[in-house]
Amino acid sequence: MSEEFGSDFITITDDDGNEYALEHLDTLELDGVYYLAFLPADVDEDDDRFGLIIMKQEIEDGESFLVVPEDEELDFVYQRFMERLFEDDEDDME
Repeated sequence: MSEEFGSDFITITDDDGNEYALEHLDTLELDGVYYLAFLPADVDEDDDRFGLIIMKQEIEDGESFLVVPEDEELDFVYQRFMERLFEDDEDDME
């Protein structure tokens, strides 16, 4: 993700009409499927109640939307994001 223009933020609405602001951290493509990693935009960095939010892009009738992946898929994708995150940290240490 380009840092040139700063962070990207989106607002999502749940089934009950509640809105949440999320900061987009990274996008990962696996087998032609795009997964996006977010953090809640209004949470203090030291607040450990909230973690990484992973959503999957789906396209239906030409419209793109985000859904939460199924548990097994979510676990797999979470591990891929963590590998990328720690890979960047290892590169910084060299």
